[in-house]
Amino acid sequence: MVMRSLALPLLLLSSPALAQEAPPFASFDLASEPVLNDPHDLAMGPDGRLYVADKFGARIAVFDPETLELIEMLGEGFLPGVHDISFGLNGSIAVAVTNAGAVAIYESLDVLGDEPDIGVTAPGTEGALLHSNGDLYAMASAIGVLARFRDLKLVSTVEGHPGAHDVAEAADGAIWVADNAARRLVKYSPDLERLQVIEGPAFGFRGPRYLDVTETGMLVVADQDAHRILMIDPDAPGGGALVGVLGDGTPGLGPNRFDDPEGVAVDGSRYFFSDSDNNRIVRYSVVLN
Repeated sequence: MVMRSLALPLLLLSSPALAQEAPPFASFDLASEPVLNDPHDLAMGPDGRLYVADKFGARIAVFDPETLELIEMLGEGFLPGVHDISFGLNGSIAVAVTNAGAVAIYESLDVLGDEPDIGVTAPGTEGALLHSNGDLYAMASAIGVLARFRDLKLVSTVEGHPGAHDVAEAADGAIWVADNAARRLVKYSPDLERLQVIEGPAFGFRGPRYLDVTETGMLVVADQDAHRILMIDPDAPGGGALVGVLGDGTPGLGPNRFDDPEGVAVDGSRYFFSDSDNNRIVRYSVVLN
């Protein structure tokens, strides 16, 4: 992989929590067969199919979102430790190839199965976002840096997120970071100005990994170490509120049970999750707005 290299800074942090009761916000609908190998984040593609970063498979798995049947595997062997996938408005695709310390960039779905030959360096990257403004945001987890790129060139960085995972865009263009090690969510402007921090016992974070944002601005967060999926209203009084929970806090298999869930993709009233240690994708349907 030919990379446009860059130098990035470093930092550290951490902190604990435990949460209040909240009702389920969706009901179990469907599960795929356990055909994956530690699936991480996932996203709906522009073709209406579901794309999953299959970490230990070093590939992108493609599913039919209606049946959760596996359609094909792409890039097998080219994407060591792959954690995240993001689709840009122009049809481009960013893939966080963690063990390569890079975000690979593809021009279109037509070449997603090929060996990547362009991208940016981001040590230990676990999250990538192709923003609606055209820029790429990458979480260089190994050095705790959120980096912003334009045309593959580094524009700006913000430090203080060692071990952080996802970078997700809200409807207003704001950026949410799942700050795993610090057990919190952090909101930034597109210019990387810090706007909000969601943390504390009310949310019970034990390891938020990946998230997605609903059309109404709710955050849907996979709290891996708690074996739960959380729905959070970031605009509620007092700096946000926990409004819904899936999972009982213990690892398991079956409706309303997860084992180390990581990925989240919201598609209207449907929620797709990577049930990572069960090596499958599950779908839930909304029951609470």
